[in-house]
Amino acid sequence: MNGNQSSPGHSLENREKSDFFKRLHQNPAIKNLPQHLYQFIVDQNYTAYTPIDHSVWRYVLRQNHRFLIEHAHEIYFEGLEKTGLKIEAIPSIEEMNEILSKIGWGAVSVDGFIPPAAFMEFQQHRVLVIAADMRQIKHIEYTPSPDIIHEAAGHAPVIADQEYAEYLRRFGEIGAKAMSSKKDFELYEAIRKLSILKETPGALQKDIDALEKDLLYKQEHLGEPSEMARLTRLHWWTVEYGLVGTLESPKIYGAGILSSIGEASTCLTDAVKKIQYDLSTQEYAFDITTKQPHLFVTDNFKTLINVLEEFADQMAFRVGGLQGIKQAVESENTSTIAYSSGLQVSGICTDFLVDNSDNPIFVKTTGKTNLSIGYKELKGHSIEYHKDGFSSPIGQLKESTKPFEDFNNNDLEQFKIIINTKARLEFESGIIVNGLCTQITYNDKKPILITFRDCTVTYGDELLFDPSWGTYDMAIGSNICSVFSGAADKDAYEQPTTISKTRVIKVSYTEKDKALHRLYQLVRDYRNGNNDTSVLENVWDALIKEHDYDWLLAVELLEIIVEEKVLTDLEPKIRKFLIQKAKDNKELHKLIYDGIDLASNPLKVM
Repeated sequence: MNGNQSSPGHSLENREKSDFFKRLHQNPAIKNLPQHLYQFIVDQNYTAYTPIDHSVWRYVLRQNHRFLIEHAHEIYFEGLEKTGLKIEAIPSIEEMNEILSKIGWGAVSVDGFIPPAAFMEFQQHRVLVIAADMRQIKHIEYTPSPDIIHEAAGHAPVIADQEYAEYLRRFGEIGAKAMSSKKDFELYEAIRKLSILKETPGALQKDIDALEKDLLYKQEHLGEPSEMARLTRLHWWTVEYGLVGTLESPKIYGAGILSSIGEASTCLTDAVKKIQYDLSTQEYAFDITTKQPHLFVTDNFKTLINVLEEFADQMAFRVGGLQGIKQAVESENTSTIAYSSGLQVSGICTDFLVDNSDNPIFVKTTGKTNLSIGYKELKGHSIEYHKDGFSSPIGQLKESTKPFEDFNNNDLEQFKIIINTKARLEFESGIIVNGLCTQITYNDKKPILITFRDCTVTYGDELLFDPSWGTYDMAIGSNICSVFSGAADKDAYEQPTTISKTRVIKVSYTEKDKALHRLYQLVRDYRNGNNDTSVLENVWDALIKEHDYDWLLAVELLEIIVEEKVLTDLEPKIRKFLIQKAKDNKELHKLIYDGIDLASNPLKVM
């Protein structure tokens, strides 16, 4: 697992009977989630956070407050208050969820990285997904894994800006339709495995190096990036690592920076190149394992929406046609092909035919397929009925003066498309459908599907459907107007789980670890009103004798001594201890001196 706590809980089972589930449903945004998304939700397991976890949260938020007060977008601190985030303790996601409901959003816990398509769908429904794990103290500046500092203190506050919140929602809506590839999921798995290992106490460097090498290989051999890959880049350079304002004097709004005391303090320097944000940003890949060499600056949040819409105009769900069908075949995943009649065919697209002008004239799925209209499954056309796939012509009938989907009853009769009557339909493409019409399915009085018995479908000498294969259902539509990822009615399709088999690792603590936890808790108790200064003396003695490798607890003791002007004889001893530790360990140098500085010059925070 990520960080210093136990596993963040278990996935929800017996959801309808779960008190946790019922509490979640009090938020309208979560209540309206599609059922298939619930597989990703886990219980936060708040009691598993250790006192050290809470101190890491406190340290990061205090340090960030000092820097971000001048450099973050103005909505950030207003958003911290609106989302109920406090400095002293890790937030309860249930409490956040309750507070977010007031601005039309919700929040749920998830287990680390979830697949991009699922992440987008949550966002589409105005639900923040929050990794409940907590970074280790050794990764206090930056973690490659999603954790509650990143999700709660990074993402949540900025959605208090209505325009930015709409950008997030719209991004989710568009992203949920983005076509992905098999290599995208392989890359996601590599990122997830590496992020989990890096946050696992005791992980061997050779194992980390091996996963980093594997991730680099997959990044370099991704091939032509899919829609999802390019859209993920736009998400990374805005939602995660975005700057807003002018190139000369930008402000921070990206969650990855807002939650990283290391990156927040360096990202605005000249060492990090600033580039104007526009559609070309989709060409810039990123590396999650290191600090970013460049960042993109948008002039305002409205521009984010404009660029997103510009990108969406190129996507298969808007373009459809041959471009979309090719992407569906290449993805090897479930996708939906929408006919101009409104009929939606969901399955794994495996084949298609084109005419001499490269217009698609026939499409085929293999394996379980269902048909929908308006994102709801068409009665009688489930994955059980179409368990072996679906195929149908695309286009207009020969000698017809109007699109097939615009036919009325007179038009149907003219072409002898009458129930219990044999029909021979020849398409402009040359495809011929010959069989007994047994049913015509309508939507808003327009035909969308014709069912045949004893049917043969041919294209020249090629047999596309044989009567021995059973009933033939033929889609109606003069063209393919949209192609998008996933099933139209995901709950009816029973889309296979996309949860990674790589799980976060549960941490077990030694007795010495638990003893240090107790010392941190004593300091927390003191700060909460148990003002017995002898406790602080005992903590200091135990720290020096048993846990002199730790530094953060010494910083907390120094804060209290300076602020309350107590135990003044301990102050020089603690300072000497911290300064020596900073001298001995270069990685801790900035962290310790920042802690000393904040203890010596306290700020009023949240």
